[in-house]
Amino acid sequence: MKEGRSTVKDGFRNKLESYVLTHFKGFWDIVQSNNFLKRRINKLLINSAIKKSKTRPYPLSTLAEYTSWDSLTDRTWSGRHLPPVNVDENKLPSLEELKELFLRKGDTNLSSKSTLLFSYFAQWFTDGFLRTDRTNNLKNTSNHEIDVSPLYGLNKKMTDILRSHQGGKFKSQMINGEEYPPYYFENGVVKEEFKYLFKSPDEILPKHELEPAKKEKLFAMGKERGNVQIGYVMMNTLFLREHNRICDVLAGHYSDWDDERLFQTARNIVIVLLIKIVLEEYINHIAPYNFKFFVDPLSFTNEKWYRQNWMTLEFNLLYRWHSLVPNEVYLDSHKIAITETQWNTEMVTSRGLGRLFEDASNQAAGEIGVFNTAPFLIDTDLKSIQQGRDARLASYNDYRELCQFPRVTDFDQITGNVEAQKLLKRLYGHVDNIEFYVGLFAEDTRENSAVGALIGRLVGIDAFSQALTNPLLAENIFNENTFSPIGMEIIQTTRNLSDVLHRNIPQTNKRFKVTLTQGQ
Repeated sequence: MKEGRSTVKDGFRNKLESYVLTHFKGFWDIVQSNNFLKRRINKLLINSAIKKSKTRPYPLSTLAEYTSWDSLTDRTWSGRHLPPVNVDENKLPSLEELKELFLRKGDTNLSSKSTLLFSYFAQWFTDGFLRTDRTNNLKNTSNHEIDVSPLYGLNKKMTDILRSHQGGKFKSQMINGEEYPPYYFENGVVKEEFKYLFKSPDEILPKHELEPAKKEKLFAMGKERGNVQIGYVMMNTLFLREHNRICDVLAGHYSDWDDERLFQTARNIVIVLLIKIVLEEYINHIAPYNFKFFVDPLSFTNEKWYRQNWMTLEFNLLYRWHSLVPNEVYLDSHKIAITETQWNTEMVTSRGLGRLFEDASNQAAGEIGVFNTAPFLIDTDLKSIQQGRDARLASYNDYRELCQFPRVTDFDQITGNVEAQKLLKRLYGHVDNIEFYVGLFAEDTRENSAVGALIGRLVGIDAFSQALTNPLLAENIFNENTFSPIGMEIIQTTRNLSDVLHRNIPQTNKRFKVTLTQGQ
């Protein structure tokens, strides 16, 4: 049962800022119609979002509780926003008790804003740089950049294995008249060409036994779990097609370019296209504002936050949006259990990307929050809570204070859900005891937003500063010498995922619905 959440601890400045940005649409339309004003306000708001917290470099990582040269340079350890704290884990609720707070017990609590396509895109995009080391959850295996590693792989060795080394393109195959990645297995064993793509073929397989017919049709992609569900396959396939398409465009304009230059230039273009989609479609979907952010690389090169990227543990944890995943999906109007879409690439190849993107755009995702994690994902939530404990993360209230929110003093200031309030009180006793991960997801989603207030603020702090410091956006790199004149034209004329999809499907005379936001 939900009642109104108390807003007494939202903070006057925060309320005022939110009110101005979510009202006066006519004024914001005028601002965005004037290029000078639009650029100035875009810069002002992005800087304001990033500076809601201290900026990089952070003095600490998960390596140790004090600053050292290694803690400032060894990025195999995750960054951290706040120093570790000492908490008696025995005084915290058990993971089994917390399962009650996160587990979905019936139908999916659906989002009023996000489509299933938002869920698909969020997982695929963030898996490229939020990568926890499976042997030590305080460490990571990330490149710390938006580099489209689910497509290109984490290193040159993987990239070279996936390349065809002809015309700059990836290896691919045609199925039902559409282009897809090649299969990884043949007759039950790894194809010789992909033998060294991963350390072991077990890395791309589920823990349970996979039936031979499904195993045989798993794709060779840059991410170990690239076949985990159809949304992941859809996104990776789309951007593989876009890379190969761009190679053809470049080859048509620059006939003297060799395979290597075609590949590297197409890769540069694809990375910037993804950053543009992330800022101009994905972030604008998450935010509830009337002003729409856009990529303007040359506006930010002198900012104090323009530092080397380093993914933080807090950023990694706040993106555990398991509740986005509904119990069922609709494919061709047929309801299918979400678990049936896992490791099942034939669901993609038999339908084609256009129909799948439209199906995902017509269905609501789950709402991000408590009581809404599907049973098959609940253990991942509990492991996330334990990861925060292992890192000795500061409390939820400490992170509110870091992000310029007043500390809450009662449970009804976190959520209007009476059941959640009672459970939080029973489990933690006092709001100051609530853990970072639990508090993040206990917060109510903001009106017309995809996330709660603290998640939204932390996304703004980390996402803008990590995207806009990408080397390809630097002032001496973001130019025609890097991307070519035709490459710059592709970047400048691409607005969203729909543009990328419709130039990479065979149905040239049909427009499919492609949106992260319901009702658009």
